[in-house]
Amino acid sequence: MTDPKQHSFIEDAQVIAYGSGMAAVGIVILTHLGLVTGQTAGLAILISYMTSWSFGAVFFAVNLPFYWLGYRRMGKMFVLKTFAAVAILSFLAQLLPRYISFATLDPVVGAILFGAITGSALLALFRHGASLGGIGIVALNLQDKTGFRAGWTQLIFDVCLFALALTVRDVPTVAVSALGAVVINLVIAVNHRRDRYIAM
Repeated sequence: MTDPKQHSFIEDAQVIAYGSGMAAVGIVILTHLGLVTGQTAGLAILISYMTSWSFGAVFFAVNLPFYWLGYRRMGKMFVLKTFAAVAILSFLAQLLPRYISFATLDPVVGAILFGAITGSALLALFRHGASLGGIGIVALNLQDKTGFRAGWTQLIFDVCLFALALTVRDVPTVAVSALGAVVINLVIAVNHRRDRYIAM
């Protein structure tokens, strides 16, 4: 009999596909508007804006150093699922702009849509023991070793990232971008229960 607390391979696979796919749609919205975001995705977007390198390639590359830390803290399955999610997102972020375009998309509405879509995508991945990699893994390891709260590490990183964004985007654009990041965090904060689901 299957343990109801455990997800099957098919369940994990469809959620990784869903989470990565929806996150890719969020990235399409974000980059169409020239906005930025936090965490590793935000770093990859900034690098792509500064260099004209593709987001997908940069995002895949910047996540590579984090897998060892993820393996040490979260285990093999977490790393495998996260690697798959990052790879799918990297691929779809390059593919989807060929099939999705926007005649009209208000930046504020777009930021909210990005936050809601990406928040739901991350929530789905978290509930199946995966993530989209990045600074969150470093933050958790730092918390384990020093006691410094992971949330503070992520907040400091994002503050620095948005400050850097001001060198390539104007203040209104960065402010609207921050709205999208707030929506993501609200979706996760309201809906993610660590006592029900094991994830980073």
